[in-house]
Amino acid sequence: MTLKKGKKGKLAVIPKQKAEVIAQRPSELWSDMDQLFNRFRTNVDDLFWGPRANLMTVPEYRIPLMDIVDFGDKYEMHVEMPGIKKEDICIEVTPTMVEISAEHKEKSEETRKNWLRQERSNIDFYRSFQVPETLKTGKVEAELKDGILKVSLPKADPKPKYETTKVKIK
Repeated sequence: MTLKKGKKGKLAVIPKQKAEVIAQRPSELWSDMDQLFNRFRTNVDDLFWGPRANLMTVPEYRIPLMDIVDFGDKYEMHVEMPGIKKEDICIEVTPTMVEISAEHKEKSEETRKNWLRQERSNIDFYRSFQVPETLKTGKVEAELKDGILKVSLPKADPKPKYETTKVKIK
């Protein structure tokens, strides 16, 4: 830019060269926006769930399917735990809550002279349930059969069972 005297002795700013406008294609703009949003999503995920590790080494977390039945004097839980050994299952009971967790590790390995692959898998199960009534924690029983974990949770003060009676109208 240069300063020159213009009309009536006033100074004027005059550019030396014409400015070039760089044209971008619309697809390049969308690509830039996609990259920006991907970085934003990754940063938010890292903020709440921690940075991502190698996808091959991240353990798999599962919430097993569970049914709970109230028999009046006890609750009975049926939890699907396929492929899990009873030694790998941990059941913790407080007077108002039940937590069931398990860790299943598998490792397959070829023992040849020049092996090309060794694979591992980790599967973690976790489920908790808060009960509306106090439990007798010392009387809880559990049994694992055919991949179904059955947990019997006796109540400390069972409520009386109410029966309905049909009333005839006169």
